[in-house]
Amino acid sequence: MKLFLHWLIAAVSIGIAAYIVPNVAVTPVSALIAAVVLGALNLFIRPIILILTLPINVLTLGLFSLVINALLVMLASYLVPGFFVAGFWPAFFFALALTIINWVFHLWSHD
Repeated sequence: MKLFLHWLIAAVSIGIAAYIVPNVAVTPVSALIAAVVLGALNLFIRPIILILTLPINVLTLGLFSLVINALLVMLASYLVPGFFVAGFWPAFFFALALTIINWVFHLWSHD
């Protein structure tokens, strides 16, 4: 039940972030699929990319991880039909908005 709730919250976060950020479009069904795809990308691919780009990340004091997040959002938009991101900057701001929205939901879910 808890996994289903996290999946639903992730899909709602994607929908809210897509509504806030221009040049990003998502349907309700594709938001559910995008939540799974983004979760899988963050679980399997993100750690490998972070290790490979560790020197750049250290030099930029961690800001390069925002670029990695944007690239993963762009990859998810290619993989999920119905989830459209127009380019790098909309993906960057979408990833930033998604991080903030997930942080707020995380604050609400824990007392």
